This record gives sequence, structure tokens and C-alpha cells, in this order.
Amino acid sequence: MIGIVDRYEGEFVVIEIDGDSQDIPKSLVADDVQPGDMVELQNEIWVKTPSATEERSKEIKKLMDSVWDD
Repeated sequence: MIGIVDRYEGEFVVIEIDGDSQDIPKSLVADDVQPGDMVELQNEIWVKTPSATEERSKEIKKLMDSVWDD
């Protein structure tokens, strides 16, 4: 299962999974995960997927560049 970290709220991490936001206890999320990271559920722990996060960042930058292109 793959998701996108939206934000931290108290003892929870809000992760968007298949278009739905879910509150996941911080204890089930790796310590190095930050908002905006792509994460994957591995052995019942949400871990960062650096390659997917980088690819998503590139896609967002490309979209922003096309919006702001003169």
C-alpha cells in the first residue's frame, strides 16, 4: 500500500491513501518521514520511498513550471 504524507497532527500522521485521508498513529510511521513524502506500508510500518518521493517532486515542479511559463 502506498500513500502521501499530508501532515502531522498531534499523535497522528495524516496520510492520503487512494484519495482518502487516514490518521495513522506516529508509532506506525518511520521517524525520517516528512510531509510531502511518498510512503509505503512495509511490515506494518509506513516507510519513506525516496525514489517515488523524488519522482513526485519532479512531476509537481514540471506542472508548476507549465503554469508559470511565460
